[in-house]
Amino acid sequence: MAKDRSEPELDRALTDLPPELRWREWMRRIEGVLFASASPVPREDLARVVGQEASVDLLVEDLAADLEGRAFEIAQVAGGWIFRTRSTYAPAIRAAADVGDQLLDLSEFDVAVLAAIAYHQPITRDGLKDIFGKEISRDLIGRLHARNLIGTGPRSPRRGAPYTFVTTEQFLVAFGLESLRDLPDREQLEDAWVVGAAPQVDLG
Repeated sequence: MAKDRSEPELDRALTDLPPELRWREWMRRIEGVLFASASPVPREDLARVVGQEASVDLLVEDLAADLEGRAFEIAQVAGGWIFRTRSTYAPAIRAAADVGDQLLDLSEFDVAVLAAIAYHQPITRDGLKDIFGKEISRDLIGRLHARNLIGTGPRSPRRGAPYTFVTTEQFLVAFGLESLRDLPDREQLEDAWVVGAAPQVDLG
């Protein structure tokens, strides 16, 4: 869509404001951008709405402090920042109708398979079968795909070159991870999904 040339340019410098009010306005701009975004917003995008002398990291830090005591917080995940509800309010979210159904309707076994993919990616269905001792249905894989928690990885070098599965950026967002290096231990993984403990499976 062509940009509306009649739209005034964004005043990033805000030189007409005293320093304290200028900083507060930059914070509110970042808050507005994060509030409007359904996915993590990288630093370079946030930098587009503030002056050149402003530190995005310090602005986000001050905004996070400003949100203390609120039901939501700023999380740094998948290379950017995003608003998310504090874990304290997970029971309230579960109790609300039609809230979070996309994530909360996964079964315990679905979560166990997702964990196996996260820790062993890229992995094939045969690889998952070796872990769980039984065939992993295409329907289960389809549920994880439909929620954009896993994607298709590189073809395996094994006979027939089967597809492998890997986790996605949405997976990082769902678990509040900056990268796969920050994968939690098994109990944290289960707690993040607000479900009961998955069947005991050796993921080592």
